[in-house]
Amino acid sequence: MGLNLTQKIIKAHLVDGVMEPGAEIGIRIDQTLTQDSTGTMAYLQLEAMGIERVKTKLSAAYIDHNMLQQGFENADDHKYIQTIASKYGIYFSRPGNGICHQVHLERFGVPGQSLLGSDSHTPTNGGIGMLAIGAGGMDVAVAMAGEPYYIIMPQVINVKLVGRLRPFVSAKDIILEVLRRLTVKGGVGKVIEYTGEGITGLSVPERATIANMGAELGATTSIFPSDEITRQFLAAQQRESAWVELSADADAEYEQVLTIDLTKLEPLTAKPHSPDNVVRVSEAGRIKVDQVAIGSCTNSSYQDLMRVARILKGRTVDAQVSLVISPGSKQVLTMLAENGALADLIAAGARILESGCGPCIGMGQAPASNAVSLRTFNRNFKGRCGTLSAGVYLVSPETAAVSALTGVLTDPRQLGLDVDLNIEMPDKFLVNDNMIIAPSSDSAEVEIVRGPNIKPFPRNKPLAEKLSGKVLIKVGDNITTDQIMPSDAKLLPYRSNIPYLAEFCLTPCNPEFPKRAKDYNGGIIVGGENYGQGSSREHAALAPLYLGVKAVLAKSFARIHRANLINSGIVPLVFVNLADYDQIQEFDLLFIDGLCEQIQKGNGMIVKNMTQNVEYELESMLTKKETDILLAGGKINLIRNKLN
Repeated sequence: MGLNLTQKIIKAHLVDGVMEPGAEIGIRIDQTLTQDSTGTMAYLQLEAMGIERVKTKLSAAYIDHNMLQQGFENADDHKYIQTIASKYGIYFSRPGNGICHQVHLERFGVPGQSLLGSDSHTPTNGGIGMLAIGAGGMDVAVAMAGEPYYIIMPQVINVKLVGRLRPFVSAKDIILEVLRRLTVKGGVGKVIEYTGEGITGLSVPERATIANMGAELGATTSIFPSDEITRQFLAAQQRESAWVELSADADAEYEQVLTIDLTKLEPLTAKPHSPDNVVRVSEAGRIKVDQVAIGSCTNSSYQDLMRVARILKGRTVDAQVSLVISPGSKQVLTMLAENGALADLIAAGARILESGCGPCIGMGQAPASNAVSLRTFNRNFKGRCGTLSAGVYLVSPETAAVSALTGVLTDPRQLGLDVDLNIEMPDKFLVNDNMIIAPSSDSAEVEIVRGPNIKPFPRNKPLAEKLSGKVLIKVGDNITTDQIMPSDAKLLPYRSNIPYLAEFCLTPCNPEFPKRAKDYNGGIIVGGENYGQGSSREHAALAPLYLGVKAVLAKSFARIHRANLINSGIVPLVFVNLADYDQIQEFDLLFIDGLCEQIQKGNGMIVKNMTQNVEYELESMLTKKETDILLAGGKINLIRNKLN
């Protein structure tokens, strides 16, 4: 039996374990990336490990999330990241240079290498054949220290693309169709591998769009083969030497095969408030649109924005619509400026934002009350846009541009526009890396600059034999990290100040949660299915840790958040009997005796409800590595013990 592409790359990077489904494996990490929302914490953790220089082939730090400088906090954190990057051997991408995933794809990504990033959309670089995985900042810091990254050997789903996309149907519609079929939980514990003759009609940026939103499936990562199209892209980026041909063996096997006929796809939209709430645009109805936002790491490439410019050229945005556009990188923005497309966008009435994440993470451009916002982004969770009452629809750039003209959600095929959207990839991209700063060759000469907003991250103690606490909150299914630890223009400047952020922990679910946690000296959280989906931000674990949360009981966990809980020393437990979730109530007193012993045995965990005088059976489902981390009271404790 041959190997699929995922197995080939894992095999080449395997340093611990065996490649068997369900087995824990450790893989060597070649590259890492961080962004400024998660990076400060990752670098504080890296410092705490006591190493002198990163041990990866390449590590890069990007400033792309928190670029609004209403106070000193963001600028201080940027200076901290820049100086620590210089000292530790990390490339630093300055504010304005672009979104981490777009820039990494352009300038650093290498087919066949492994990439670990402190951002859930790191799989974007699967578009060029990287094994690119999103993780919490702690895991990225550990990888920079030269340690393996441990995961459960994933199952691999083959999404086989056949045929060609029709005009006004795009790569965004492909991934929305995958989400429609598999849902936001369908990729948990799996890698999505794309094959089929249909991929030959997709450029690298289009493949990256699809790989990017694999994060919304809950997938470990998504990956495309590295082929002639990949070679042409890297050659145009003046990096052809990085190219290597990679594909699955002809007799490779997969856990599941999902076939999508591209010729039958229509423009799709994900309705509020979930990326898998997908319908045809033609079926959604003529919904009045108040705002259109084009950009994000999903759809901000040169190809995307050139198509938007051609649709808007010589036309005017509807008077009731606010159109904002965020180019993905300085490279994209400069090329649009040089060829006149930027002028076409501006003339049509678009507002051009900085090359960064911006509205996608709630950093500015919040819609009006009760507004409808069409966005080419990857998430439409309630309130993520900055306005709790707004409804966000996820669409392709083509649908977004046409709807900006009509003022209503519009199938772009219905307007009958005579526009050529066949944008050829440039033979040569404009390469100017003057906004990427190489690290110092002499670490001793670099002084790390720390602003007053940077506080030490909370540390846990080794796990105790007895655990008890009140149920501080009980929440439903698909709770996101945006709900656990809100992250908007008001709070993002405090991402390196956990004591301040903790005051807002879980407040979208219950404004009283921080006070409850303090009143009861910590306690326990109870959640439903897929608890912790969404962003990789480990603040959603660190803020509960600061508030004294000892355990989270849930029906199931999102992969990255579960790992972040373990890394912080918080025990994640899964209900064996889902009826127990229904029975348990807020303020019930829960008790676990012999916790360390039960975790080490790896069997069911008995949790006593002292208030109701009943017992529940839960599962920890911990690997040996995860058990060691929890017993030590978190990963930083375990690594320090090892290094010392």
